[in-house]
Amino acid sequence: MTTQLMEEPPLGRVIVITSGKGGVGKTTSAAAISAGLAQRGYKTVVIDFDVGLRNLDMTMGCERRVVFDFINVIQGDARLKQALIRDKRIETLSILPTSQTRDKDALTKEGVETVLNELKEDFDYIICDSPAGIERGAQMAMYFADEAVVVTNPEVSSVRDSDRVLGLLSSQTKRAETEGADPIKAQVLLTRHDRGRIDSGEMMTVEDVLEILAVPLLGIVPESQAVLRASNVGTPVVLDGPSGAATAYEDAVARLIGEEVQMRVLADRRPGLFQRLLGRTA
Repeated sequence: MTTQLMEEPPLGRVIVITSGKGGVGKTTSAAAISAGLAQRGYKTVVIDFDVGLRNLDMTMGCERRVVFDFINVIQGDARLKQALIRDKRIETLSILPTSQTRDKDALTKEGVETVLNELKEDFDYIICDSPAGIERGAQMAMYFADEAVVVTNPEVSSVRDSDRVLGLLSSQTKRAETEGADPIKAQVLLTRHDRGRIDSGEMMTVEDVLEILAVPLLGIVPESQAVLRASNVGTPVVLDGPSGAATAYEDAVARLIGEEVQMRVLADRRPGLFQRLLGRTA
């Protein structure tokens, strides 16, 4: 059962999607959350902070439309409107890709702040897709954040690295450095949840993860072939048809904007032998 709270969330919000470890589904989550917000009518932009790799535009299916990028805007080589790419599927969704040829030193606090301030004038939500870890790109992605979604797998190494990222969010961001400012609101998004592996002891339980990280749970995304399929075709998983993963991200988006949604663990129906032989998944 879903209940809408009366109070509307503050808009012009900067939300960083971050993780301590690579390969946990961070860019997939940034794409799904931004698309989910846009589906609800919020003007949303998602920014790629992973300078040098640039995977977000591929996940969003707009890699062939990139002309100018985030670094071009910071360095004054292009206007922000020239670099923004409007999504063809959802009118309220835009993408700001990054450079594949520069290094992360091209990101400066002054440049990032200027771009974010300009985006706040036109967008309700600004989603920052951070590189994994704690190096410069990740620090720039989280520095001006109002909220943080820390993406982690239920594995010891992933959870340990996420705990370190939570420490940085509480100590090395603008809100942490500003006297009297509210701290960044951090929540954890648990991805690649697999009940079978948890029951066999290969993965941590949800309760164990939350006990270590000690922040609220935004959602539980199951291990799903739908995520890989959506990524391969350049579509956020919430736009790629029904699946346990899509529903989990939709629930997470609802909680992000202040709705009360019951936490549930969903899983895709496992394909039968005949389907597996044909290479089909439900």
